[in-house]
Amino acid sequence: MEKLPGLARSHPQIAALVLGGLSALGFQPFHLWPVGLAAVGAFGWLAWRATGWRSALLAGWLFGLAHFTITNNWIATAFTYQAEMPAILGWAAAPLLSLYLAIWPALATCVAWCAARRRGLLTFALVFGAMWIGAEWLRSWVFSGYAWGPLSMMVLGPWDRPGLAAALPFTGSYALSGLVACAAVLLAELMRSRCWLSLAGAAAALAILVYLPAGEPREGTVPLTLVQPNLGQDEINDAARFEEQFQRIAALSVPREARPNRLVLWPESGVPDYLRDGYPQRYYTQMTAGGDPAFARARIGRVIGADSLLLTGMVDLEIDMVEGRERAVAAYNSIASINPAGRLGERYAKAHLVPYGEYLPMRDWLEPLGLSRLVAGTLDFIPGPGPLSQDLGPFGRAGMQICYEIVFSGEVVDRTDRPDYIFNPSNDGWFGDWGPPQHLAQARMRAAEEGLPVLRSTTTGISAVIDARGVVRDHIGRNVAGRIDTVVPPPAPPTWFAQAGHWLTLVWAIALLALSLVAMRRAEGYPAQNT
Repeated sequence: MEKLPGLARSHPQIAALVLGGLSALGFQPFHLWPVGLAAVGAFGWLAWRATGWRSALLAGWLFGLAHFTITNNWIATAFTYQAEMPAILGWAAAPLLSLYLAIWPALATCVAWCAARRRGLLTFALVFGAMWIGAEWLRSWVFSGYAWGPLSMMVLGPWDRPGLAAALPFTGSYALSGLVACAAVLLAELMRSRCWLSLAGAAAALAILVYLPAGEPREGTVPLTLVQPNLGQDEINDAARFEEQFQRIAALSVPREARPNRLVLWPESGVPDYLRDGYPQRYYTQMTAGGDPAFARARIGRVIGADSLLLTGMVDLEIDMVEGRERAVAAYNSIASINPAGRLGERYAKAHLVPYGEYLPMRDWLEPLGLSRLVAGTLDFIPGPGPLSQDLGPFGRAGMQICYEIVFSGEVVDRTDRPDYIFNPSNDGWFGDWGPPQHLAQARMRAAEEGLPVLRSTTTGISAVIDARGVVRDHIGRNVAGRIDTVVPPPAPPTWFAQAGHWLTLVWAIALLALSLVAMRRAEGYPAQNT
């Protein structure tokens, strides 16, 4: 370890923690991507110089612990909007979750060290990139999955530019993360070895790619009104304010000019009423429409006006007989269309639910300990079947993804029935200052890798119209009420990722491993590490 500089030599574990924390600054809302990439690269170089596989494993875990704790600090804010558990638990939730999430960078680092410990930094960087791809893919589905914050999120451009999201159609998010990890390590080596000319050239090329203009957009034909009512999380479940909430969102939705075939979008949690018929009457008593779902639908139809169609988030109930009485036994977080006549269309039910948010895992064990869901109510939500495209006639084919679902790369589109756009209603009022810009960034990534526009209507922001390149065409900032009147951007032809999905991810991982084998052969005789 005598060749390691400064803190890395004296306290490598502390250095790994510091670098993990710095790497999180590469994400939104700060988006200090040069800092983030430098931290990832410095960590990779530190891990390569580890004294053994246990040291490499520990370094990766400590890096991940700091990285994920800071990235996910918005989780703490969610605990302030419920009364069942102490809010201070939120400050423990993010690091506790990160104890698990850190396992994935730890494994990627350890495997890369074992493969390259006597074969040079280039070999390490290539294996590290391949393993990072595998780690992010595994993290996205193991134990129901938590895909928030892929490393590739750092290299998005500003909102009006795609940045390296331009590569997502050919890589997908997880493969681009691996390529970023590999490149960051190699850039760190250029800095350590004082190859200033090469480093300057590489940094300049990277900056040009991140800030490259988007070019002229293609225009669509379907008129769109996207609404953000600014419903604060502290008021959404207040029955005394339901009518005022409806009037607020209705006032933002009325047609301002004659626009045939206008699509209107409302957010998740945007409708305080149960809109479906057939529930026991007691469930309608707190509705804003006098306990009558038909009246509630009809007045929504009058609000949007003729030649319009509304897509909105809503809650549906699952009713069953319990001890001789009809009762709600579960709920669906869903999307449905409503036409001017007040008729409900086909339902999409959220498939990827949030553990501890929309359902309580191991309820029989955890509820007696005082733990509960963060979302109000005792009913667990139940998942729908997965991505769905709905044919809305003149309004196009709509894919549906509710809130958190949009972060799961490769899981947002029915590949047998490709839509024209993705509707992503969300309630980001839970997520503090860090969560909404990170959520928007991940929606941009889905747009770019699938080649499909994403339309985000949120309760409090950030709502946005994102085109098929991942460029934000228009948006409404946080904590303001507003609407966007525009047209739905057109889809791009199916991308490589849209056609191959995570088979393409696997191809990139194999390609990096194959290159590492070439590098191993060329590195024979390379000075061994200190072990």
